[in-house]
Amino acid sequence: MDVARPVRRWRATGKPQRTELLVRWSLYSVAVAQPLVTLSLLGGLVGRNEISPLAVRVAVFGSVLAAAANVALFRVTLPAYLGRRARPTGWICAAGALALAVGTATLVVGPHPGPDGPAAFSPGVLTVTVSFWLASASLGLAPARAAATGLVGLALTAVPLLVAGLSPFAVLGLLIGSALGALLGGVTYRSSAWMARVVWELDAARETQARLAVAEERLRFSRDLHDVLGRNLTTIALKSELAVQLARRGRPEAADQMTEVQRIAQESHREVREVVRGYRSADLQAEVTGARAVLRAADVACELAFTTDPAALPVTVQSVLGWVVREAATNVLRHSEAARCAIRLRTADGAVVLEVENDGVRAVPAQRGADPTGADPGGSGLAGLRERLCAYGGALDVPAADPGTFKVTATLPLALPPALPAPEVPTR
Repeated sequence: MDVARPVRRWRATGKPQRTELLVRWSLYSVAVAQPLVTLSLLGGLVGRNEISPLAVRVAVFGSVLAAAANVALFRVTLPAYLGRRARPTGWICAAGALALAVGTATLVVGPHPGPDGPAAFSPGVLTVTVSFWLASASLGLAPARAAATGLVGLALTAVPLLVAGLSPFAVLGLLIGSALGALLGGVTYRSSAWMARVVWELDAARETQARLAVAEERLRFSRDLHDVLGRNLTTIALKSELAVQLARRGRPEAADQMTEVQRIAQESHREVREVVRGYRSADLQAEVTGARAVLRAADVACELAFTTDPAALPVTVQSVLGWVVREAATNVLRHSEAARCAIRLRTADGAVVLEVENDGVRAVPAQRGADPTGADPGGSGLAGLRERLCAYGGALDVPAADPGTFKVTATLPLALPPALPAPEVPTR
């Protein structure tokens, strides 16, 4: 048995999944504690032969059965609280019927009310079983419905207690204790589930923020294209229509209009290439500032450690390294749950070195043929950066880092060959 496999699976899950898993198993552990409460009620009665073996078996077996029903109830009420399914009314009613049946059966076969101590055992099992059920059911119901369900459950609990011969004051005391226990358990359960829901909502807000950033960039690019092409395309359409009318009339000015259309089309082509080139180029200082702002907005502390002024680097070097910063910041937001990210820039031996390191890396289960660096084998971001840097005589390395951290190191010579073109983003 591979002991490390559950650990890798745990590290591969995100914070929302981990939080929900912890909440779920904490609820299960509380439900499993119900038979322990029943055993504590037994106390020393069994050893003193003050209770029949049948009553012990019914109480213990019934408590285990009721606890299993509460565990099954948590499996449906927690998703209902998180908004993933409808409220499980049928499950709640079935678990309530089982709890009342278990408590009533214990009351029937157990000691009956009297002046001796063992008489309190059977009513205690009934009220404890109902109290656990009410607390578990409150997670899958709205607060008003949970309160109404509690009143109905307590009223149904009072019936067998009164039939068994308990005084009204004793029944009232047991019901008050059961209500307080159910209220305390219900508040605890809903608080734990609320924490899981908040974590899920924060994760969804973070994804929405990333999508909005991408949408804003697309809008900016579309506005630039509209400003460049809108007027020119309108002029081309008008002049083409004019050339058609002149050609139908046999006027020689039609050729002049088509020449003008050709000139405008060539100018539009040049302007579009300038827009795309400007969009594809990346300024190092601007990219560092933007990455720091985006990371801070995502609650990631960004540390800058520059021993070299980015503005003093050659323009081509800034453009190449700017894309490294952009891709690295994108990977931090998409593929990690980082709380800290450090960007370092220095020069050494005629080359500029850029390092981006972050924590919060999710462990990926080992697979045959997987990249030992831990990079996503299905992604193309790091591969594209590595090709870009190699084209300019640089290199991209993913050195070994501390557990839970990821580091990218980009090295680029300061003196680039003048024949190399300006860096552009490859079409994906």
